[in-house]
Amino acid sequence: MKNIIVGTAGHIDHGKTTLIKALTGRNTDRWEEEQRRGITIDLGFTYFDLPSGDRVGIIDVPGHERFINNMVAGVVGMDLVLLVIAADEGIMPQTKEHVDILNLLGIEKSIIVLNKCDLVDEEWLELVEEEVKEELEGTFLEASPVVKVSAATGEGLEGLIELIGRMTSEEVEAKDVQTIPRLPVDRAFTLSGFGTIITGTLVSGTISKEDTLQMYPVGKECKIRSIQVHGQDKEACFAGQRVAINLSNVKKKEIKRGCVLAPKNSMKNTDLLDVKLKILDSSVRVLTNHMRLHFFTGTSEVLCRAVLLDREEIGPGESGFVQLRLEEEIAVRRGDKFVVRFYSPMETIGGGVVLEPNPRVKRRFQQEVIEELERKESGSTADVIELHVKGHGDTLITLAELAKLTALSMDEVKEDVEKLESQGLVCVFPMRKDTYVWHSDSRRGAEQTLKSALKEYEERFPYRYGMKKAEVQATHFQKIKANVFDRILDMLIDEGCLKRVDEFLCTPEYEVRKDKTYDNVSKLLLDTFAKARYDFVRYSEIEFKGVDRMTGDDILNILLEEQKIVKVTEDMYTLKEYMESAKEAIQKKLKEDPLITIAQVRDLFETSRKSAKPILEYMDSIKVTKKTGAESERIAY
Repeated sequence: MKNIIVGTAGHIDHGKTTLIKALTGRNTDRWEEEQRRGITIDLGFTYFDLPSGDRVGIIDVPGHERFINNMVAGVVGMDLVLLVIAADEGIMPQTKEHVDILNLLGIEKSIIVLNKCDLVDEEWLELVEEEVKEELEGTFLEASPVVKVSAATGEGLEGLIELIGRMTSEEVEAKDVQTIPRLPVDRAFTLSGFGTIITGTLVSGTISKEDTLQMYPVGKECKIRSIQVHGQDKEACFAGQRVAINLSNVKKKEIKRGCVLAPKNSMKNTDLLDVKLKILDSSVRVLTNHMRLHFFTGTSEVLCRAVLLDREEIGPGESGFVQLRLEEEIAVRRGDKFVVRFYSPMETIGGGVVLEPNPRVKRRFQQEVIEELERKESGSTADVIELHVKGHGDTLITLAELAKLTALSMDEVKEDVEKLESQGLVCVFPMRKDTYVWHSDSRRGAEQTLKSALKEYEERFPYRYGMKKAEVQATHFQKIKANVFDRILDMLIDEGCLKRVDEFLCTPEYEVRKDKTYDNVSKLLLDTFAKARYDFVRYSEIEFKGVDRMTGDDILNILLEEQKIVKVTEDMYTLKEYMESAKEAIQKKLKEDPLITIAQVRDLFETSRKSAKPILEYMDSIKVTKKTGAESERIAY
């Protein structure tokens, strides 16, 4: 199922909040000042259900130019935008700025909503629609469908909901839930009895309860106490969902809008960014070297200086390579989109894409610097290799296969793979014949699959040490070679993601259940074996009152694993101490006489021939005795 985020954009007082209330039945203006003044100041969040049953998160962004920073923060993670235009006013200055920002931040899907249609006649409505189409020609919105509604009367709302459903189903691509989770924080607060709560749109990956992540740029590890999606408690949340997360180990005063929750070591704080920056065609400003700007990305807003690397100035409609020197540290990734606004007066002048999130300080007009940035803009051979590695997540891919696919030399492939490994994008497993490469997104997906499968198994079989390694591979990783799978397990165990007990795998915190049932069954087994001594009873003949045979089998295996009992032969078990005593007695007897028979063992332990034979077979298995030829005779091993 897709997780969809729909947002609004448009000029102040064009009815964005009223439209959302008409769609959802809820008012997104949270603050008293917002409701008193009748304008949206901060971001508002709610949801509604489509006829298909899919739940859509909806973000109400402010239209007033003084709150553009809040509007930019709201665009994070949006799949579809409703550009709301009042039919009695048409396109206004803030509408145009919102369109520019949406375009710079990479929003592709939109519906133009002509609101307040009840206030105008049909002829006026046609004129406004024509004007809107002319104004939006050449923008990403020029082919967007137009819907005429009245949020006040409900006219046209059914058609709008139907269109949202169709577009989100057919045109919006599902977000990647296997990649690194990233949650830009748009609000942080405390709740009595819970502690620190953050909210935001999960832009990628998956976050589960009990995960330990890191808050950037704060640098603190945080454990996920609980997760809410649309007011409901969840075990996990997925890319494309609006979420509220309860964190431990970090205080509200340490977090602000712009912080990012992501895995430890998956990002790096920076106060330098290499970017490709484009000035809007409509801007009246010319960007000059060292100009001070407001920089917006994700939910972050920081001041910066623009160092122009390949030209003296960038005018309207032009673009260039720029190093942004930030006045505060942030955490971003390559490919993140951003917006810049003029320092004063605050107006949007352009935006672009981050090419390098952790660069060194660069000097202007250096040919090698410009060539490096051109490669990063167009995509390097390492990018191509990363795509191939990502496409082989269920099998892994070797360096030899990569060289063949990319027509690169083995040395070039090795160099690029080493670079990707240093960036944390791939895992590398050198083997005897070749080196296997695995994408970090696939590794995270496998870890999630493993944890989920093991947790389910542990709940079903609480008296087992975990799931057998062979069963895990056969069920979930059958396309990965056994020796490579062993290396993957070693890595996950070393990193504390898994625990291994002999041939069993389990989650790190799991322990076999030692409850009343366990106590009763283990006591019954130990007492039965102790009482029988060397007259072994068959395990299949022991009766468990009120406990099923499978539970009995599992508890028997725990006693075997803990070496309280040993398996003598098929269906026969006894206390380990008895067989240790038998071993000493047989070794002593063999020192006196080099040959021992079943009859002598029978007499030695005052048991029957039926039990003496398994004792000798057990001694063969632990290499105390071996056959001489006759079935009933043994000598020292």
